[in-house]
Amino acid sequence: MPTKEIKIGNVTIGGQQPLAFIAGPCVIESEEITLRIAGKLREYSKKQNIPLIFKSSYDKANRTSVNSFRGPGITEGLRVLRRVKEELKVSILTDIHSAEEAEKAADVVDVLQIPAFLCRQTDIIVAAAKTGKPVNIKKGQFLSPHDVKNTIDKARSTGNENIIITERGVSFGYNNLVVDMRSVPIMQGFGYPVVYDATHSVQLPGGLGSCSGGQRELIGPLARAAVAAGCDAVFMEVHEDPDKALCDGPNMLGLESFFELAKRLVELNQLVKRWE
Repeated sequence: MPTKEIKIGNVTIGGQQPLAFIAGPCVIESEEITLRIAGKLREYSKKQNIPLIFKSSYDKANRTSVNSFRGPGITEGLRVLRRVKEELKVSILTDIHSAEEAEKAADVVDVLQIPAFLCRQTDIIVAAAKTGKPVNIKKGQFLSPHDVKNTIDKARSTGNENIIITERGVSFGYNNLVVDMRSVPIMQGFGYPVVYDATHSVQLPGGLGSCSGGQRELIGPLARAAVAAGCDAVFMEVHEDPDKALCDGPNMLGLESFFELAKRLVELNQLVKRWE
């Protein structure tokens, strides 16, 4: 069903708008790598005329191991993201991990993301929404799609209606996730756009002992299923060399694989929209 249209920088998600993409490396590994990946994504976005929001994290505060790479931290990370935004003229999304980070991040990025593990934390949701920036709330691995209504109400309590919900799979036993595609129309029923996170949905949380594994080969089939189910946007973490990435490599796509899949998903979305 058509949802509310949410404007994020120069991109609009929801309603009858074209399928949008949120893409970028899991974490800022270096300024050079981040700018290079963002530049290639922007070039592809312009060439194919697809709406694109660039995503990367300045801190990964929920890693499996204390020794996992977390990123450069909020001050340096936001400096890099500001440079990406100003030089490449792309919309920017990043995740925050505490209520105290909300205003500082909102000064730079176009949309604030609430990590899945924090989606029931009232203070961080309210703080993000109070900035007035669009807020992307990732549905926790422990929530049903119906439970998201309470999360949405927390953000709406501030008067901010610029809300997006992301499906990223549900815990299924140990070290595994499954995706119930019914969640897309169920959550759209609350009136807000639904994003499908195609790369985190194929994670095997903690599956490698000291870090998470992933099933990269399943990204395409699940993304196609979500687009067929009518999602408003697709979230995919990408890297120029996923096997050497410092975070979430097993469930990230290479840039060329992303470009190929994105083109097919746009075609599928156009077909689905003709059916509606």
